[in-house]
Amino acid sequence: MTHKPVLLQEIIQALQPCSGGVYIDATVGAGGHAAAILQASAPEGRLFGLDRDERALALAASHLAEFGRRVHLLHANFEQLSEVVQPYQLPPVSGILLDLGVSSMQFDQAARGFSFQADGPLDMRMDASTGSTAADLVNRLPESELADLIYRYGEEPTSRRIARAIARARPIESTQALAEVIARAAGGQRRGRPKIHPATRTFQALRIAVNDELGALERVLPQAVALLAPGGRLAVISFHSLEDRIVKQYFQQEARDCICPPEQPICTCRHKATIHIITKKPITPSLAEIDENPRARSAKLRVVESIGI
Repeated sequence: MTHKPVLLQEIIQALQPCSGGVYIDATVGAGGHAAAILQASAPEGRLFGLDRDERALALAASHLAEFGRRVHLLHANFEQLSEVVQPYQLPPVSGILLDLGVSSMQFDQAARGFSFQADGPLDMRMDASTGSTAADLVNRLPESELADLIYRYGEEPTSRRIARAIARARPIESTQALAEVIARAAGGQRRGRPKIHPATRTFQALRIAVNDELGALERVLPQAVALLAPGGRLAVISFHSLEDRIVKQYFQQEARDCICPPEQPICTCRHKATIHIITKKPITPSLAEIDENPRARSAKLRVVESIGI
């Protein structure tokens, strides 16, 4: 499946790119959002694109070549955002985009191990050059830790039953072998949701753990806000409730002057609001976009604007 950037027009409307601005796409992928930002910020807008996947960066370099020196691509996890842009001595940034989760092109490559639709190795690393694989977790974690991981990151109610079945079936080395073990343990398709494979939540949990996705998200949000110019905007697209909850709670916290406990009569935190929330409720894809790109169906976009204190 060709990668289609999710909520593309909504992102352009949210970031309002203009010539002379500096923009960061911290999850540049194949460059779909980045190309639209560069087009909207012509002739002098600049974009810095980060991705932890070297294959994605190679695609982005090809797709964005027409923009020449206006685009700079960097191999980095977005949690390194402040560190990797520091040498460029950027002025305050006009807009930052985080498009979370796994991309369609990663999902569709069996060798990457993100999906059980085709058989492949249990890898799931977004940066294939470093870190533990899903096979490492599946085959080495104690059963109780594996059950906790599946429950915490996959919100899977049968996590203990699944972890027990996985432990008994070890070693498991391929995506389809793992999916079959999970399906037998979970009892087949979900009731009332025939399109949801019983392994879906466990695969999500393993992917999140392998890539430390939630930890990286918690670490990048304050860095992104700190880089924004007054009036600059941060847009975040999430695809499941765990991501969206982190984004929502951080935005709500940073939009308040006081974050002391409600029962505390006098403020002692000295916290000052740094952002203004643009989207009171998350923006979701239209039915037309979902029809054209079913993987967009769970996307939620939240946008904030820097107050610039």
